Amino acid sequence: MQIEEVAVADLIPYACNARTHSPAQVLQLANSITEFGFCNPVLIDQDNGIVAGHGRVLAARHLGWERLPCVRLAHLTDLQRRAYVLADNRLALSATWDEAMLALELAELREEGFDLSLSGFEEEMVERLLNGPESAAQEIDADEYEMTYRCEHCGFEFNAN
Repeated sequence: MQIEEVAVADLIPYACNARTHSPAQVLQLANSITEFGFCNPVLIDQDNGIVAGHGRVLAARHLGWERLPCVRLAHLTDLQRRAYVLADNRLALSATWDEAMLALELAELREEGFDLSLSGFEEEMVERLLNGPESAAQEIDADEYEMTYRCEHCGFEFNAN
């Protein structure tokens, strides 16, 4: 995989992209890019068509960026590219949150003075997690928290904590 810089003006949005980005979400992405940098390259096809990263491109345009890091997915067939546009957006939505761990992480970030609005979580959810009657932040000890992941296909295992 090779990252290349491509002019924002040369990036072509996918006309059949089923994922939408509200102005508020584009602003969230712009704020995230401002804080953290452009950490996730745009995925493009051989003709500079955007495969993944439409929202990031909109945010970069909002910020006045002229060039973006991109990864060219020239190995995909047209059919695979179209399917990947959907899969890239949908697969992340299949994940869930460990609310206890999330609350612990948010609480520590808040203690350090980090602006939690940059996390993308709505203020109401942050307050519920941190200050609700059953505050998840106090339910676990991060040092004892461990989860083992195992690949069903190859058997590879790793621990995350």
